Amino acid sequence: MTDKAIEQIRELIRTGALPPGSKLPPEPDLAAQLGLSRNLAREAVKALAVARVLEIRRGDGTYVTSLQPSLLFEGLGGAVELLQGDSAALQDLMEVRRLLEPVATALAAIRISDEQLAEVQQHLDAMREARDDVERLNAHDAAFHRAVVSATGNDTLLTLLEAISGRTLRARIWRGLVDADAAGRTLAEHEAIFTALSTRDAALSQAAALLHVNSTERGLREYLRTTESLPR
Repeated sequence: MTDKAIEQIRELIRTGALPPGSKLPPEPDLAAQLGLSRNLAREAVKALAVARVLEIRRGDGTYVTSLQPSLLFEGLGGAVELLQGDSAALQDLMEVRRLLEPVATALAAIRISDEQLAEVQQHLDAMREARDDVERLNAHDAAFHRAVVSATGNDTLLTLLEAISGRTLRARIWRGLVDADAAGRTLAEHEAIFTALSTRDAALSQAAALLHVNSTERGLREYLRTTESLPR
């Protein structure tokens, strides 16, 4: 019954009867409008507030949020983190990244502005300076990719890739700690991506990003094999 109540409110939002930023009717009126009990209406509102579809403002009322992807997908990264002990799920996530990120990089090559390209270069320069500091190197690595995907102008794509890519951060740090060549390879792969973006070559950018994601995926598989072989 609660699921049906949630769906009724969602339908009001989908149809534009409750657009982003609008205020919901008082609870008794909302319940009557939807043909629900007040308890069901209340539970549905609470569930949609947890999902960041609605915002309950104490003393003011309940509002539809902005419905921006960054807000609605906010919990995705946390959900992905819960999969950290599931090797098959992590490999599935890397597969999703391999499907999305190269194409996103190709799109960025077409849309990236000079200012956005300069931001990507700043993170690449910072990676060069931090090559002996694994944690800093990986922090700028993540920022590099965020800047690239941001250049697509697609917030949904950015949110999805950030959630998925964040899950591989520990594996990349592990690679840097045990493999002296990892930092050099990582830098070379990022330099290839930047060079391709600089020429606004979509096909070359996609190929460079695919090479990098494949390399990261191999590192993750090595990490998983090593951790699974350790005594528990």
